Amino acid sequence: MVKYQQVGNLLVAEELHAFINNEALPKTHLEQEDFWRGFDELIHVLSPINKQLLIERDQLQKKINTWHKENQKFDKVKYTAFLTDIGYLENEGESFEIGTENVDDEIAILAGPQLVVPVNNERYALNAANARWGSLYDALYGTNVISEEDGASRGSGYNPIRGEKVIAFARAFLDQKIPLKIGSHKKVVKYRIAEGKLLATLNDGKVSELLNNDKLIGFQGNHENPTAILFKNNGLHFEIQLDRNHMIGKMDGAGIKDILLEAALTTIMDCEDSVAAVDAEDKVQVYRSWLGLMKGDLTVTFKKGNKLVNRQLNPNRSYTAPNEQQFEISGRSLMLIRNVGHLMTNHAILDKDGLEVYEGIIDAVVTSLIAKHSLLGNGRYQNSAKGSIYIVKPKMHGSKEVAFANRLFDHVEDLLRLKRNTLKIGVMDEERRTSLNLKACIREVKDRIAFINTGFLDRTGDEMHTSMEAGLMVRKNEMKSSTWLQAYEKSNVNQGLMAGFKGRAQIGKGMWAMPDLMAEMVKQKIDHLKAGANTAWVPSPTAATLHALHYHDVDVKSIQNDLIKKISCLRNEMLEIPVIDEPKWSREEVQNELNNNVQGILGYVVRWVEQGIGCSKVPDINHIGLMEDRATLRISSQHIANWLHHGICTKEQVLETLKRMAVIVDEQNAEDANYRPMASNYEDSIAVQAACELIFTGYDQPSGYTEPILHRSRLKVKEKLASK
Repeated sequence: MVKYQQVGNLLVAEELHAFINNEALPKTHLEQEDFWRGFDELIHVLSPINKQLLIERDQLQKKINTWHKENQKFDKVKYTAFLTDIGYLENEGESFEIGTENVDDEIAILAGPQLVVPVNNERYALNAANARWGSLYDALYGTNVISEEDGASRGSGYNPIRGEKVIAFARAFLDQKIPLKIGSHKKVVKYRIAEGKLLATLNDGKVSELLNNDKLIGFQGNHENPTAILFKNNGLHFEIQLDRNHMIGKMDGAGIKDILLEAALTTIMDCEDSVAAVDAEDKVQVYRSWLGLMKGDLTVTFKKGNKLVNRQLNPNRSYTAPNEQQFEISGRSLMLIRNVGHLMTNHAILDKDGLEVYEGIIDAVVTSLIAKHSLLGNGRYQNSAKGSIYIVKPKMHGSKEVAFANRLFDHVEDLLRLKRNTLKIGVMDEERRTSLNLKACIREVKDRIAFINTGFLDRTGDEMHTSMEAGLMVRKNEMKSSTWLQAYEKSNVNQGLMAGFKGRAQIGKGMWAMPDLMAEMVKQKIDHLKAGANTAWVPSPTAATLHALHYHDVDVKSIQNDLIKKISCLRNEMLEIPVIDEPKWSREEVQNELNNNVQGILGYVVRWVEQGIGCSKVPDINHIGLMEDRATLRISSQHIANWLHHGICTKEQVLETLKRMAVIVDEQNAEDANYRPMASNYEDSIAVQAACELIFTGYDQPSGYTEPILHRSRLKVKEKLASK
């Protein structure tokens, strides 16, 4: 039972009320009475607008469904005219350039990996914030980027054969990025700094300099025996670490113990898709972790092997420049915070009518309040050197909803006494109505936008839901090569470049979802840079370190300069609906698709609902670990809903598949002591009930979103546990 505190016209859950008053508000130069009065007013001014925007979503969807039913023979010209008539397709308007100011270099100028992590998992959040720097040796040794052939297997102890492969890879990297005038880094036996230059003594006694000494940025230790040497390439730093007493360094001719790469320049601390936060208790956990990050005092202690490890934010890194000046580089990733979208409400706060308040409004106020601590210097570290707060806003549909987010941010800045446009917005281009109208969306936030990113997973889910009545959707793997998806990815970059993002804001690409398949990531993810993105999402600090290699290989600024010359409008291609008229799939192929979808749904839902885990590595049907969040769940549930709606499978077939896959998912989670099996408790399992509801009522879910069902189901589990 939630206990509330009356504050003006609001009822605020006691946990949240106490957290804000006792932890978040102090030292923000805001009085409690003024804050709550302003919060109350903000909620009651903006909530009706939020509600109307959601009504418009539903109205547009109904009109589109009706049009498809009445136009069985698809005509794109008529379809485009119809979408324009109902306001779904917007007038792009005149060209413009964004005017965003005070954007940190990590977003505006530099190109590098971006981590996304559930902020309520304190250990993961700290690891992500500290992933600004990563060990290349560890990333190579511990992943399949280095093959296990010829005796180079990964084991519990150190394998010198594997170690030699790692060192060979790293030396090749040095030869490519900081080549010597003569010889190779493979032959170096000593590095030293003299007269502002790097001097490398080779094993034949010759001494070589760098081919380009401008890449030498600084060093640690003394000139004759430096402990670290810092370089910069394509804007990213990397460091040769030297220690002849280290286990690796003492076996190395030059005494190199590791190469440290600047990796995750930015990290999105997530309150949304990777988090299961359904009530005040959960929201306070989310906010408290964010507060610890902003104040710099977040710590976590955990057991690793037989040792207790205490983790906290890394300090800055200090160096001596070639000209003998001292300088520092941040030891931490620049942190953004992803709020929830416009859809969901949360009973953490009730309005004057006793209705739950929109969670996106609550998030905007509370996460910004917390971030103000960093702006005021209330903590150990400054997150933004430019005095900005970065809020990523997901799941917005069209320019009206983006304009609403802008208005919300205006109100929050006034409430918190922040200068206009202190709050920077990251617009997730992950809904169909936004991607088709991205130029108009950017225009609505042109003075505060710092980020656009393609969320192709949610975008696929919305594509399927919006066009549910258009016909039978292709199989999921075929979706990746569909015309609309390729056009959407290109259009995102095009629109960003046309709006003047180059040098001012970030253009991003989506997640690599297979954290164990790093060799494939290294092969494939470089394509995101070649497409013009100056960041792309990775699932782990290790992946960030490996993805950083791509930014040394590709100069994104040069790519963007070339792309600007050949930008074209791709809206027509994005309107290609991925349906198939006459599928020639066998029964086995249909069943395999169902198996894959259902197994993924159950594997994710059972952890979300039963354990409150919003993002996890879920084994797929082939036992390959996939990073799953609500976006992947949206695709799988909408895909089955579409196939059911168009008769390619039956409800009985799906129910049989659910029972069969429940057994497999239980087996995959057998070693988890906190896991509650589904197959042995099939009829009463709340997780199974949630999975069924997601599939069988998928047609009616708002935009195909999974949050309403997941939240209701998680609350049931929490109530059940509380009653025991």
